[in-house]
Amino acid sequence: MTAEKLLAWTPAAIVFDCDGTLMDSERHWEEAREIVLREHGAAPTEEFARRTKGLHFSECGRMLAEFAGHPELAGQMTEQLLDAFRALVAEDPVTMPGAPELVEKAAAFAPLAIASNCPRDVVEDGLAKAGLLRHFGHVLVPEGEMRPKPYPDVYLEAARLCGAAPGDTLAVEDSHCGFLSAARAGMKVLGVGPRKPVDERPPVDLWVDTLADPDLVRWAETRVA
Repeated sequence: MTAEKLLAWTPAAIVFDCDGTLMDSERHWEEAREIVLREHGAAPTEEFARRTKGLHFSECGRMLAEFAGHPELAGQMTEQLLDAFRALVAEDPVTMPGAPELVEKAAAFAPLAIASNCPRDVVEDGLAKAGLLRHFGHVLVPEGEMRPKPYPDVYLEAARLCGAAPGDTLAVEDSHCGFLSAARAGMKVLGVGPRKPVDERPPVDLWVDTLADPDLVRWAETRVA
């Protein structure tokens, strides 16, 4: 779907990523990774930060352990990562620019869900503190047999619970891992954030720098009308 067609389309449901898309918490993940690596005598590179963005925390913990030269400590470093992240979010829960306004407008014309790689308590607590959780009918995270992004599981289940076909659903994402997950689920994908080099072109139908983008806001307002 071209950008022009997407902005003339009304999705049957919208599924949002949380960290880095609605909540300004990607910086917390970056800081948490730095804290854990420092505790083990290492420092992250820019390339490492790019590769770990948007990954499930267990995979991120494994990569931290390998990067630090202690693969046997993957479980321990994963727990340290989560502890550091939770503490940072509790101190400073902040929404991304335009997120509250867009969510409120979108909730007026489509059922909303969250699809995240983060622990459920982190997602729900952050959204609740920001006053956004009430707009979402469902919060999907990798639990049980549900695989994390970049697998499509959380997006497919979110669409099902919203009563929409994946092809009629819009995914809103900020990471390459998330783009792949939503695209593999067969959804239209709205990418948000500053463009950064990636190994391959991100599979998105429309890219905006911020959820406060005037064209995006106008689109949401006209869907309501």
